[in-house]
Amino acid sequence: MAEILVIDDESPIRDTLKEILEYENYSVTTAEDGTKGLALIQKNDYDVVLCDVKMPGIDGMELLDRALALKPDTPFIMISGHGNVEMAIEATKKGAYDFITKPPDLNRLLITIRNAIDRNNLVVETKVLKRKVAKTFDIIGDTPAILKIKDTIEKVAPTEARVLVTGENGTGKELVARWIHERSNRANMPLVEVNCASIPSELIESELFGHEKGSFTSAIKQRIGKFEQAHGGTLFLDEIGDMSMSAQAKVLRAIQEGKIARVGGDKEIKVDVRIVAATNKDLLEEIEKGNFRMDLYHRLSVILIHVPTLNERTDDIPAIADKFLREICDENGLTQKSFTEDGYNALKEVNWTGNIRELRNVVERLVILCGDKITGEDVYSYSNPAQRGSDPFGVVDQYKTLQDFRDWAEKIFIERKLVQNGWNVAKTAQEIDIQRSHLYNKIEKYNLKRR
Repeated sequence: MAEILVIDDESPIRDTLKEILEYENYSVTTAEDGTKGLALIQKNDYDVVLCDVKMPGIDGMELLDRALALKPDTPFIMISGHGNVEMAIEATKKGAYDFITKPPDLNRLLITIRNAIDRNNLVVETKVLKRKVAKTFDIIGDTPAILKIKDTIEKVAPTEARVLVTGENGTGKELVARWIHERSNRANMPLVEVNCASIPSELIESELFGHEKGSFTSAIKQRIGKFEQAHGGTLFLDEIGDMSMSAQAKVLRAIQEGKIARVGGDKEIKVDVRIVAATNKDLLEEIEKGNFRMDLYHRLSVILIHVPTLNERTDDIPAIADKFLREICDENGLTQKSFTEDGYNALKEVNWTGNIRELRNVVERLVILCGDKITGEDVYSYSNPAQRGSDPFGVVDQYKTLQDFRDWAEKIFIERKLVQNGWNVAKTAQEIDIQRSHLYNKIEKYNLKRR
């Protein structure tokens, strides 16, 4: 139910408006002067304020100024028995939604109130969406690898250089592409994304370059491809390592000549796009296997940006987890929660195979299932429930002998330390206090490999 505040020094006007509006299923509060009205606005949020212009003490125009300074999105409908064009213009300039003369026309008043509420709802929705979009573009972290990525983006974004972003699934490659676009000279033009892995090989060319009507059985009308849609902007080719060789050849031609041809068409179409590509594959290995064109690789990799795994930047985990915690609590209308110090430490100890994506899912799970303070025990219990359930001894129960458990624990410990030290064997051996040759033997014994 919409909340309406009526401010008027005339009791009959207040009572009449209250009766009419409550009959229309609005919740109505009244105030007999500007001072009381301002106090109510400070304490409460109203969907609409109906305010008289001429009142003793704080008049309507002064109240309008002071109220909008406190809550700028509140719709004010000014009402006056001495209204004129100049007064209406002044009220509108100050931020009033509308100006109505006394005695008000009932139909017009109700329509104006309804429109003001609809407008206010749209303003709120737009702000929420903008906040969500802004959140999406955050790159959180202060570890050297992330600072290097941010610095590279600041340098390369204003140029036209093509960028190849590499990294495991869930590390945030798409985020890097968005940062590049938002900081480029093309920021006001579209950023068009194509996930090359999710499109069947026989359809990828139509998706990228479009097709003419009748060019194949299901081509019942002309289609504009992603290259044309991104004209003047940025084209993000995600998982480009999964693109077919035929499509690779056409992408290479489009990059070299700045022209494309739709499937089934002969006309050449000029396109002006900046390419940002991403992959979770080692493209040099794919080139050796004959799955990727070397000439296309060199065209795409003018600038290389590698996004590290979450396990390689564990010091960033508390800040990222806090960001997700705030977002998830806000999205679900929950009281803000927080991690304890051992909660942060437990998050750092998790093996994040799904990277940032997995971390967000775990934080959402913790927000829903845990109390206001999320502890290390909570993290242990819920970070991988498929393996652990809620039993802290679930891992122990998987092993029959003490030696089997020791081997498992030793493997996990050594792998974790190697990851934290960037697979620097000498540094890791010194840190865990064993000889380097012994560490190499352990790596071989447990078949540990750098991911």
